[in-house]
Amino acid sequence: MTGLLVDSNIILDIFLNDPHWADWAEYALSNYSAHTTLYINTIIYTEVSVGFERIEDLESSLHKGGFRMLEIPKEALFLAGKAYLKYRKGKGTKKSPLPDFYIGAQAAVLDLDLITRDVNRYRTYFPTVRLICPE
Repeated sequence: MTGLLVDSNIILDIFLNDPHWADWAEYALSNYSAHTTLYINTIIYTEVSVGFERIEDLESSLHKGGFRMLEIPKEALFLAGKAYLKYRKGKGTKKSPLPDFYIGAQAAVLDLDLITRDVNRYRTYFPTVRLICPE
């Protein structure tokens, strides 16, 4: 499969006009959307929804942004669980990092590039995923 999985932080940077990151996020997505499909999944959808009062506004914004929804395959769900277990056994302390594991596992299983600003966990637990991030 080809395409780019877009992490929620990138989308929220644009939608909430983050003063530090919005320009970079817009530039990057504009460049990639010219030649590949931009994907989100249900986890990313949920995380992005916090920036909206109404579902209709969220839906409209995602549609205008050209984002397509992907279901998370069972293989990715399984991989996410294994990566999370490794994280916890390694004394990972963040109480709720599981969404990042779903996102990273889906990118790994579907061989999608991932655009994000949160690179450390993805690099550690999903080293095969090509990350697009600010330098």
